[in-house]
Amino acid sequence: MRKFLSIFIPVVVCFLTGLTASYFQADAIESWYPFLNKPALTPPNIVFPVAWGIIYLCIGISVGLVILTQSLYRKTVVTLFVVQLFFNFLWSILFFYFRNPLLGFIDILILDFLVLFYVVRSYQVRKIASYLFLPYLLWLCFATYLNGFILLNN
Repeated sequence: MRKFLSIFIPVVVCFLTGLTASYFQADAIESWYPFLNKPALTPPNIVFPVAWGIIYLCIGISVGLVILTQSLYRKTVVTLFVVQLFFNFLWSILFFYFRNPLLGFIDILILDFLVLFYVVRSYQVRKIASYLFLPYLLWLCFATYLNGFILLNN
Protein backbone atom coordinates (compact mmCIF):
# COMPACT_ATOMS: atom_id res chain seq x y z
CA MET A 1 0.00 0.00 0.00
CA ARG A 2 2.88 2.39 0.77
CA LYS A 3 4.28 1.95 -2.76
CA PHE A 4 0.89 2.62 -4.31
CA LEU A 5 0.30 5.77 -2.24
CA SER A 6 3.83 7.04 -2.89
CA ILE A 7 2.97 7.16 -6.58
CA PHE A 8 -0.78 7.83 -6.44
CA ILE A 9 -0.57 10.93 -4.21
CA PRO A 10 1.98 12.79 -6.40
CA VAL A 11 -0.09 11.98 -9.50
CA VAL A 12 -3.21 13.39 -7.81
CA VAL A 13 -1.27 16.49 -6.70
CA CYS A 14 -0.14 17.06 -10.30
CA PHE A 15 -3.67 16.75 -11.67
CA LEU A 16 -5.07 19.01 -8.93
CA THR A 17 -2.41 21.59 -9.74
CA GLY A 18 -3.39 21.46 -13.41
CA LEU A 19 -7.09 21.61 -12.59
CA THR A 20 -6.58 24.62 -10.32
CA ALA A 21 -4.48 26.36 -12.98
CA SER A 22 -7.20 25.74 -15.56
CA TYR A 23 -9.62 27.68 -13.35
CA PHE A 24 -7.38 30.75 -13.66
CA GLN A 25 -6.93 30.24 -17.41
CA ALA A 26 -10.55 29.77 -18.43
CA ASP A 27 -11.54 33.39 -19.08
CA ALA A 28 -8.36 34.31 -20.95
CA ILE A 29 -8.52 31.19 -23.11
CA GLU A 30 -11.92 32.32 -24.36
CA SER A 31 -11.57 36.10 -24.47
CA TRP A 32 -7.85 36.87 -24.95
CA TYR A 33 -5.78 33.95 -26.24
CA PRO A 34 -7.74 33.36 -29.50
CA PHE A 35 -6.96 36.90 -30.64
CA LEU A 36 -3.19 36.73 -30.16
CA ASN A 37 -0.79 36.35 -33.06
CA LYS A 38 0.43 32.77 -32.69
CA PRO A 39 2.93 30.73 -34.70
CA ALA A 40 1.76 28.35 -37.40
CA LEU A 41 2.90 25.42 -35.23
CA THR A 42 0.36 26.25 -32.52
CA PRO A 43 -1.67 23.10 -31.89
CA PRO A 44 -5.47 23.16 -31.58
CA ASN A 45 -6.72 23.87 -28.06
CA ILE A 46 -7.80 20.24 -27.54
CA VAL A 47 -4.15 19.12 -27.68
CA PHE A 48 -3.20 21.02 -24.53
CA PRO A 49 -5.32 19.12 -21.96
CA VAL A 50 -4.39 15.79 -23.55
CA ALA A 51 -0.67 16.62 -23.49
CA TRP A 52 -0.85 17.92 -19.93
CA GLY A 53 -2.79 14.85 -18.80
CA ILE A 54 -0.03 12.58 -20.07
CA ILE A 55 2.67 14.85 -18.67
CA TYR A 56 1.09 15.10 -15.20
CA LEU A 57 0.74 11.33 -15.07
CA CYS A 58 4.40 10.84 -16.05
CA ILE A 59 5.85 13.42 -13.69
CA GLY A 60 3.69 12.25 -10.79
CA ILE A 61 4.91 8.69 -11.29
CA SER A 62 8.47 10.02 -11.60
CA VAL A 63 8.51 11.76 -8.25
CA GLY A 64 6.67 8.84 -6.68
CA LEU A 65 9.46 6.52 -7.79
CA VAL A 66 12.02 8.94 -6.36
CA ILE A 67 10.17 8.99 -3.04
CA LEU A 68 10.41 5.20 -2.91
CA THR A 69 14.22 5.19 -3.28
CA GLN A 70 16.87 5.39 -0.61
CA SER A 71 19.26 7.91 -2.15
CA LEU A 72 21.30 10.81 -0.90
CA TYR A 73 19.71 12.97 -3.60
CA ARG A 74 16.11 11.97 -2.91
CA LYS A 75 15.28 15.04 -0.82
CA THR A 76 16.89 17.36 -3.39
CA VAL A 77 14.95 15.78 -6.25
CA VAL A 78 11.63 15.95 -4.38
CA THR A 79 12.33 19.59 -3.55
CA LEU A 80 13.09 20.28 -7.22
CA PHE A 81 9.81 18.63 -8.12
CA VAL A 82 7.84 20.83 -5.73
CA VAL A 83 9.58 24.01 -6.89
CA GLN A 84 9.09 23.22 -10.59
CA LEU A 85 5.42 22.39 -9.97
CA PHE A 86 5.02 25.80 -8.32
CA PHE A 87 6.56 27.52 -11.37
CA ASN A 88 4.38 25.38 -13.63
CA PHE A 89 1.29 26.65 -11.81
CA LEU A 90 2.63 30.21 -11.67
CA TRP A 91 3.05 30.30 -15.44
CA SER A 92 -0.72 29.92 -15.92
CA ILE A 93 -1.33 32.82 -13.56
CA LEU A 94 1.25 35.09 -15.17
CA PHE A 95 0.53 34.27 -18.80
CA PHE A 96 -3.24 33.77 -18.77
CA TYR A 97 -4.70 35.37 -15.64
CA PHE A 98 -2.50 38.48 -15.79
CA ARG A 99 -2.31 38.21 -19.59
CA ASN A 100 1.39 38.96 -19.44
CA PRO A 101 3.52 37.04 -21.96
CA LEU A 102 6.72 38.69 -20.67
CA LEU A 103 6.28 37.46 -17.10
CA GLY A 104 5.13 34.12 -18.47
CA PHE A 105 8.28 33.91 -20.57
CA ILE A 106 10.53 34.68 -17.61
CA ASP A 107 8.70 32.04 -15.58
CA ILE A 108 8.92 29.38 -18.30
CA LEU A 109 12.65 29.97 -18.73
CA ILE A 110 13.09 29.33 -15.00
CA LEU A 111 10.83 26.29 -15.34
CA ASP A 112 12.92 24.97 -18.24
CA PHE A 113 16.03 25.15 -16.09
CA LEU A 114 14.33 23.51 -13.08
CA VAL A 115 12.95 20.65 -15.16
CA LEU A 116 16.31 20.08 -16.86
CA PHE A 117 17.98 20.06 -13.44
CA TYR A 118 15.35 17.58 -12.21
CA VAL A 119 16.05 15.30 -15.19
CA VAL A 120 19.80 15.35 -14.50
CA ARG A 121 19.54 14.95 -10.73
CA SER A 122 16.81 12.29 -10.81
CA TYR A 123 18.92 10.24 -13.23
CA GLN A 124 21.35 9.79 -10.32
CA VAL A 125 18.51 8.53 -8.13
CA ARG A 126 16.46 6.39 -10.51
CA LYS A 127 16.90 6.44 -14.26
CA ILE A 128 13.25 5.72 -15.09
CA ALA A 129 12.24 8.74 -12.99
CA SER A 130 14.45 10.88 -15.19
CA TYR A 131 13.09 9.34 -18.40
CA LEU A 132 9.51 9.99 -17.27
CA PHE A 133 10.31 13.72 -17.18
CA LEU A 134 11.58 13.85 -20.78
CA PRO A 135 8.13 14.33 -22.41
CA TYR A 136 7.59 17.25 -20.02
CA LEU A 137 10.96 18.76 -20.93
CA LEU A 138 10.20 18.45 -24.64
CA TRP A 139 6.73 19.96 -24.21
CA LEU A 140 8.22 22.82 -22.18
CA CYS A 141 10.71 23.58 -24.94
CA PHE A 142 7.80 23.78 -27.37
CA ALA A 143 5.76 25.89 -24.92
CA THR A 144 8.74 28.21 -24.47
CA TYR A 145 8.83 28.69 -28.24
CA LEU A 146 5.08 29.42 -28.30
CA ASN A 147 5.35 31.86 -25.38
CA GLY A 148 8.36 33.58 -26.95
CA PHE A 149 6.61 33.95 -30.30
CA ILE A 150 3.54 35.43 -28.61
CA LEU A 151 5.74 37.80 -26.60
CA LEU A 152 7.54 39.07 -29.71
CA ASN A 153 4.47 39.30 -31.98
CA ASN A 154 1.78 40.85 -29.79
